[in-house]
Amino acid sequence: MSQFALEVKSLTKKIGRKTIVDDVSFEVERGEIFGLLGPNGAGKTTIIRMIVSLINRTDGNVLVNGHDLDDSFTEAMNELGAIVENPEFYKYLSGYKNLRHYARMALSDITEDRLNEVTKLVGLEEAIHDKVRTYSLGMRQRLGVAQAILHKPSILILDEPTNGLDPQGIREFRDYLRLLASQGTSVLVSSHLLSEMQLMCDRFAIIEQGKLIHISNMHENESSEAKVLRTIEVEVSNSELAVKLLGEQMPEVKMASTEGARISLSIEKEQIPVVNKLFVENGIDVYEILNVKATLEDRFLEITNKDKKEQMV
Repeated sequence: MSQFALEVKSLTKKIGRKTIVDDVSFEVERGEIFGLLGPNGAGKTTIIRMIVSLINRTDGNVLVNGHDLDDSFTEAMNELGAIVENPEFYKYLSGYKNLRHYARMALSDITEDRLNEVTKLVGLEEAIHDKVRTYSLGMRQRLGVAQAILHKPSILILDEPTNGLDPQGIREFRDYLRLLASQGTSVLVSSHLLSEMQLMCDRFAIIEQGKLIHISNMHENESSEAKVLRTIEVEVSNSELAVKLLGEQMPEVKMASTEGARISLSIEKEQIPVVNKLFVENGIDVYEILNVKATLEDRFLEITNKDKKEQMV
């Protein structure tokens, strides 16, 4: 058994003289949710379509649970479940009959117990015998996940899975994916919704103009905050005096912004009590000090802007 659920090696797609995906490599570990991030048109969907063999690769290799798509296509595809676009079903059939129809096409036998298991997993027990035409978009997405995992794939691949879902549907969908990952199913998900990916993923890769420019753990931002400047927000009784004191006595502290009684500072961890003491000793009441964690959006913009600057040099 392979160490990774998915291995993508030097994946490349060219159309004529144009390179759509340029030498992309990454691995998805077992039981993790791995995010592909990037703006629309960055190449995320093209990468996914090559992985699931909807389009041909110009170059590179894809291994699913150790099975190379070129050498063991049937075995590799049997280890993979995917929703590349909005899932489509026979709307005049019930959700259950749609799943039963798919089960008959699977390479391995899918039991009645397995059908009931995935139905419960995605929360469709009460609606599974209703016709799909009565389903909401969120319910169809859940039925799509049920279909994709019916044959117990090693990895589930999703392209923009929350498009069209309301906030409640997005949260439920995220919870289903976390449950799947906890049970050992790996998930590769692409999206441009950075706030949602921050809540969903364990690791992420950033794709820009067809190139992979960064891979990191989702929690590296938090763990690295102790080593670099952090942003804090301080609520004080006299923000004007506070700004003046900082400028005179702690010019090394960078002022991010000032809004009413709140001051945002870019500061080292060790300087926080010094700032607090400076304010108190000069008659400024400190009501609150908040540590503002860097968001995935902050990290994404930092990385992509840095990459653009390096290309211009």
